[in-house]
Amino acid sequence: MEHVSAGDATVPALGLGTFQMDERECREAVRTALDLGYRHVDTAEYYENEAAVGDAIAASPVDRDDVFVTTKVWRSNLRADDVRRAARAGLDRLGFDTVDLLLIHWPHPRVPVEETLGAMADLRADGLVRHLGVSNFTRRQLADARTAVDVPIVTDQVEYHPYKDQRELQQYCTENGLALTAYSPLAQGDVLDDEVLASIGDRYDKHPAQVALRWLVQQEQVVAIPKARGRDHLETNLAVFDFELSPAEMDRIHELTGSLGRRLRNRLTGIVRSFPL
Repeated sequence: MEHVSAGDATVPALGLGTFQMDERECREAVRTALDLGYRHVDTAEYYENEAAVGDAIAASPVDRDDVFVTTKVWRSNLRADDVRRAARAGLDRLGFDTVDLLLIHWPHPRVPVEETLGAMADLRADGLVRHLGVSNFTRRQLADARTAVDVPIVTDQVEYHPYKDQRELQQYCTENGLALTAYSPLAQGDVLDDEVLASIGDRYDKHPAQVALRWLVQQEQVVAIPKARGRDHLETNLAVFDFELSPAEMDRIHELTGSLGRRLRNRLTGIVRSFPL
């Protein structure tokens, strides 16, 4: 497994995303992923499966200290007292004394980022959180977050796949030693039928999903967290470190735009970010 050095953390370059997994399937997916060699698991308060993640790690022969676990505080809990309460509740559900990375799940236009990150920094000082980060922040919002506290910001977790251009944010992260963590890296399955990805994959005997993931992790400072439930898909997603795309192939994938429906769905993040929900 390759790693990305970001802020004061070392993050496995490929992890397991658990969004929209119920407790049973999440527990089984995490158990299988750890057995296959995954050492990075992503969950969140909002996903309602932190307990399943914690149970699977506790039952695994893999040592807890060898697994990098990320969770997130939901945007309704970004006031200082709410952050502290929500983070402690998350730790209780996980069954952990400390979580590796705590993120602001979404920015909230009515809650100053200084207040939220200040409370998260207090949790870090108390030993409950090892590293801090954000999710769904624009480049400007990320820059503001980095000046809000003296504690390093490790990552900005955002939607990133071949049909969503994040080169500006990726360049910013690279220049400043942060990670860009790509969620929905397979565009909710849209990449599976992509003819360009399939043709590139033929050269390496790889699936379009593997080409998309390789394209992400081959970029500087990019971490990918694809969701997968079954052993076959988990194993397929992990097998992306034994080949390398050419610069021309990387550029060709950067030029993809996806369908009209995909381009419209790409705009949802900006809409959600703007509303004080």
